[in-house]
Amino acid sequence: MHFKAPILNKEFVFKTSRSGGKGGQNVNKVSTKVQIDFSITNSSLLSDTEKEVLLQKLEGKLSTESVLQVIAQAERTQLGNKEIALKKMYIILNKCFVHKKKRKATKPSKSSVEKRLEGKKHHSQIKQMRRVGEE
Repeated sequence: MHFKAPILNKEFVFKTSRSGGKGGQNVNKVSTKVQIDFSITNSSLLSDTEKEVLLQKLEGKLSTESVLQVIAQAERTQLGNKEIALKKMYIILNKCFVHKKKRKATKPSKSSVEKRLEGKKHHSQIKQMRRVGEE
């Protein structure tokens, strides 16, 4: 499942505040920092299974009220930060629904095992030679 940009925007809560980043003389006057809050449990657009997946995978990133928070303050404009925050939000949400392939267990080849053992023997011989030199 992949979320497209306008689908969940209705459920996002946008907040703006003064940014600590770039801005020159405007930095103390203009609210360019953008914060997006998305309450997963209160979402009407997500199914129960989607909510469960998000709650489980984003467990460490959620607040106590199951709200996912994304902040952007890199740009000098509020619009630029809003776009960045939206991209971040959708990247996080889409990553939760990507299924990883299961790893297939494989045995090392005979030649790789032999190479490894030869390397160990060689290393052992070098150490043996050092011991002989010490005595």
